[in-house]
Amino acid sequence: MNDDVRNIVLGVLAAGISAGLGWIARTYLWKRKLRRKQAFFGLPDNSESLLVVNRDAGSPDLAVHRYDVFALLELAALIKDCNAHAEVITQDAARQGFGERTEFCVGGPGSNRRMWAHMQAMLPGVRVNTDPDPGPDRLAFQIGTERYRMESGLTEYVLLARLTASQPGPTRPVFLFCGQRAITNQAATRYLARNHEKLARKHGNNPFVLLLKVVNSQAYGPDVVELVADVTRAAQTPLPAVAPRSSHRAS
Repeated sequence: MNDDVRNIVLGVLAAGISAGLGWIARTYLWKRKLRRKQAFFGLPDNSESLLVVNRDAGSPDLAVHRYDVFALLELAALIKDCNAHAEVITQDAARQGFGERTEFCVGGPGSNRRMWAHMQAMLPGVRVNTDPDPGPDRLAFQIGTERYRMESGLTEYVLLARLTASQPGPTRPVFLFCGQRAITNQAATRYLARNHEKLARKHGNNPFVLLLKVVNSQAYGPDVVELVADVTRAAQTPLPAVAPRSSHRAS
């Protein structure tokens, strides 16, 4: 074997080794990223999860608002990426505890009784005005001593929460998407899909409650979302007996 042939063989071997090492490194990084995502969502391979959807508050029938359907599609894609499975049920059929399966609960407490139950059990510092009569406080959030009023189509709020049961032993998380309108529910699911890696780095697998603001949904739909505050402590602290000190509403 002359020098030219030997150099060609060595070059081919080096290229093959480099390609193999690169593939191994990419596979390792991809699997590590997947495992972190699965841990954050509580969705190991082939696990089961629950999608709880509310009913359309504006419809007399047992219908689901189209924006809530879009929210379910966003969540279904996340679940599929984790190599997990989902069962979709309506809020009136979800008569079971939580912690055994990861749950994604969509809709406000006025149209989703399971959301109402979760908030009563795990978010005692949050109240949502479900009074159907029109007024400045209709659908307003009260979180601790702060009140967040909605201006439909311009400024709307939604809570995005990752919560876990207080019982001992490993439990799967519950994700809440509690918005003032259906379009804000979709905005929260889209925010989670886009930012879950950042949220996992910041919060790990610990509970959190974020207040998000959806800006000008009548023009931008669910795409323009701002983080108002991390309200975990206030949301988990029972409300005081005094009236809230301040309100927030677009001018």
